[in-house]
Amino acid sequence: LNNNPSQYKLTLSGILRSPKINFHPPFLMLMPVPLDVESEAVVTIIPQEFIRQSRIRVKLPELELADGTRTCPFSVQFPEGQDIVLSSDGTANELICRISFRSSKPMSFLGDMLFIDQEENRLLEQQTIVFLPYTRTWHCIALIKKL
Repeated sequence: LNNNPSQYKLTLSGILRSPKINFHPPFLMLMPVPLDVESEAVVTIIPQEFIRQSRIRVKLPELELADGTRTCPFSVQFPEGQDIVLSSDGTANELICRISFRSSKPMSFLGDMLFIDQEENRLLEQQTIVFLPYTRTWHCIALIKKL
């Protein structure tokens, strides 16, 4: 300043935060039910490392049946909303997620149910759903894995 050259050394440091979510319970098991009867379970989604508000959406798998038709036997509801809201201390609210399955036709399935934030961030944990047939009923286990 004022024709007085000065040298300054500026050092910056930071922490890289990557949004992620955890699930409680860490696995999900839907009770066996007869065909065309809904099976449902509730999962708590625990957001971590979010630096701004976001909205969670779920990409549900579409299955192809033996006759070639495609169907999605899953449904997901967020009874208290699907927005991640940060409090003044930087923590995020937990979300309640109700996952349902109903099928009128027998099927087997191994695949992913993706939970994606508003910025299309797929670096979130996901739930893998496994369906094992019991004669004419269904058994569902959802396992958590990192992408």
